[in-house]
Amino acid sequence: MPLELSTAGESHGPALVAILTGLPAGLRLDRAAIDEDLGRRREGYGRSPRQKLERDEVEILAGLRHGVTLGTPLALLIRNRDHENWAWGMSPWPAEGDPHGKGTSPVTLPRPGHADLAGALKYGHADVRNALERASARQTAAHVAAGAIARALLGEIGVSVAGRVVEIGGETSLDGMREATDAARRDRDTLGGAVEVVAEGVPPGLGSYAEKRDRLDARLAAALMGIQAVKGVEIGDGFALARVRGSEAHDEIEPGLRRASNRAGGIEGGVSNGEPLVVRAAMKPLPTLMRPLRSVDLESGEPGEALVERSDVQAVEALAVVAEAAVAWELARAAREKFGGDALEDFVAAHRAYVERIRWER
Repeated sequence: MPLELSTAGESHGPALVAILTGLPAGLRLDRAAIDEDLGRRREGYGRSPRQKLERDEVEILAGLRHGVTLGTPLALLIRNRDHENWAWGMSPWPAEGDPHGKGTSPVTLPRPGHADLAGALKYGHADVRNALERASARQTAAHVAAGAIARALLGEIGVSVAGRVVEIGGETSLDGMREATDAARRDRDTLGGAVEVVAEGVPPGLGSYAEKRDRLDARLAAALMGIQAVKGVEIGDGFALARVRGSEAHDEIEPGLRRASNRAGGIEGGVSNGEPLVVRAAMKPLPTLMRPLRSVDLESGEPGEALVERSDVQAVEALAVVAEAAVAWELARAAREKFGGDALEDFVAAHRAYVERIRWER
């Protein structure tokens, strides 16, 4: 069974939920490790006050017994503590005496750069909140929890995944990033940046060149572009390779089938080549501004200022954690396709037999 993930939940709804299918039986999970990743996602310089309110903790509802997976669908839940402050507007059921939600003021001024307008038009919503709540980056908490579980599976075959911040607001030093964040906060503005994820121990052969949908680089790019506010992805040296000659771009093969360099970022022809996998993602500035941009009221058609809600100044450090989870999930999916196995020991044994056959050494 392929490894798959489905999530549900709104930013200020009661909870986020996720269903993971395709995990082998016998994988031991560490609840503290999952919660630690959820905590890392909340951290960062320039985050909003909501991150202090939420204390994300995973609850496993099915598919786990005494900390060990059963091979059946794994159901997890992360409660939104802020929901109690938003029950007036985000309750799944209407309030008594107000069956049509008339007591809730609709949001009709969409934010440029957010899914507000496009979502409202697509689904026919008169209230933009019906779109923005699901489009919110709050849902990445469920993906981080799933990524932590994927990293546990990858760890069984010696693969590690780690993300880091590369730049924020055009600055690459820690002091510069903080100064840029402080300046944007004073100006009631927001910043973007870039992160890098590196996976070590990835064996050659994950992914495929047979169909474009199976290419590992395409899958990783889609996973990262699926994260809110990400507008660009590169594998290895990516765009820099477009500016040099072929003799400078490709990684020469040495005895032992290792590479003298890793400009390809560990993927050639859509398949992992045994070198460290390197992926970068660029994040645009967040679209919720304390000094709002111009918009148009969807109800009246009149010009106005876009919706203002609580927002981070920048969330690039959080992106590093979310991107790490996305890469781990896609690598775990590719590994499951390659090595199969209903039980963890079968998955590990298939990996071992494969690397012995190709005589690959990390």
